[in-house]
Amino acid sequence: MPQARPGAVIAGSNPCSVARAQAPGQAIIQEGKHTVKAAVATDKGLEIRDIPQPKPKAWELLVKVKAAGLNRADLGAARGAGGHGAVGATVGLDWAGEVVEAGSEVKGGFAPGMRVMCVGGGGYAEYAVCDWGRTVRMPDALGFEEAATLPVALGTMHDALVTNGRLKAGDSVMIQGASSGVGLMGLQIAKLLGARPVIGTSTNPARRAQLEDFGADLAVDTGNAGWPDEVLKATDGRGVSLIIDQVSGPLVNGNLKAAAILGRIVNVGRLGGGKAEFDFDVHATRRITYIGVTHRTRSVDELRAETRAMWADLGEAVAARRLRLPIDRTFPLGEAAAAQAHMRANGHFGKILLIP
Repeated sequence: MPQARPGAVIAGSNPCSVARAQAPGQAIIQEGKHTVKAAVATDKGLEIRDIPQPKPKAWELLVKVKAAGLNRADLGAARGAGGHGAVGATVGLDWAGEVVEAGSEVKGGFAPGMRVMCVGGGGYAEYAVCDWGRTVRMPDALGFEEAATLPVALGTMHDALVTNGRLKAGDSVMIQGASSGVGLMGLQIAKLLGARPVIGTSTNPARRAQLEDFGADLAVDTGNAGWPDEVLKATDGRGVSLIIDQVSGPLVNGNLKAAAILGRIVNVGRLGGGKAEFDFDVHATRRITYIGVTHRTRSVDELRAETRAMWADLGEAVAARRLRLPIDRTFPLGEAAAAQAHMRANGHFGKILLIP
C-alpha cells in the first residue's frame, strides 16, 4: 500500500496549517504542526508539556493516539525510575489509534488511516511512534478505548502462560494478583486455552468476588495463611501445574508449596517485593521450574516474535471479543497525574485510560 513520505509532518488541528497535495492512501502533509501535548516524566512526577511531534524512524509508525492505557510500570516511569522511564521522556507503554505515517522499512501493509493497537513507549501523548513489529491492526468490532486496554495485557500473559509457562490443555493454572488488568487477562487466556481448574488470587474481597466473571474456577485470598492448602485441595492434592506470579515477595514460598511436582512458576512481577526468603528444599523436592521474565532485556526481534505468537494464538478470540477487560475510568490526557493517583490508590478494578 502507498506510504507517507518519511519525515513528513502530518495533518493536525492547527488552523493556520497549509496542506500539500497527497496521493491516495497517503497522510496529509502540512506545514505548521510542530508540537504535541504529552505527559512527560520529571523527578517530581508527570508534567504535561508541549513536545516536538515524534518523527518515525524507518521501521516505525507514527500514530495519532485515541486512547492510552495505564500500567503499574508507568508509576515508576513517571519519575524516571523502574526500568521503563527516564526524566524528560514521554510515559506510556500501550495505546490505540490511527496510523498517520509509515517509515520506509515498515512491513505488514500498514498505511495511513489504519486503526492499530501498539506496544512501545510514549503513549501518554497526542501522537506516538511504535515499531511496526509490535503493532497489530484493530479488529473491526473494537473501539479505540476497548482496544487500548489490551496490548500489554495480551502480550504479557500470552508470553507468561504459553511461551514460558508451556501451558497445555488440562493444566491447572493459578494467577497471583489476578484482579489487575493483566491478571484478569491471564485468567481468560488460561480458560480459553483449556486450563482447568483456573485459580485467581486477590486479598480484596470485592475484587475476589468478581474473578469468576473472568474465568476463575476458584478465587483465593492470599491474606489467609492457609491459602496453599486451599489450592492443594482444589487440585486433589497434586498442586498447580503452572503459577503466574505478579506479586512475589512474601508469597514465594507459598507458591512453592502450592505447585505440583514438576510444576512451573513464571515470575512476571514483584509488586509484593523483590526480595524474600526462598525455601530451596521445597523447590528441589517438588522439582519446580522457576522462570523469570522481563521485556527489558529482549531484542527487537524477540519482542516482535512475542507479538506474532500472541496474535497467531489469540487474534481470533480478540476479534470475537472473547478476551476483554473492563474499563474502570477514563481521564483526559491533561489529567494524567490524577489518573496515576487513581491507580496508586489501588481502588480500581480493570483498566484506567487516558484520552488525548
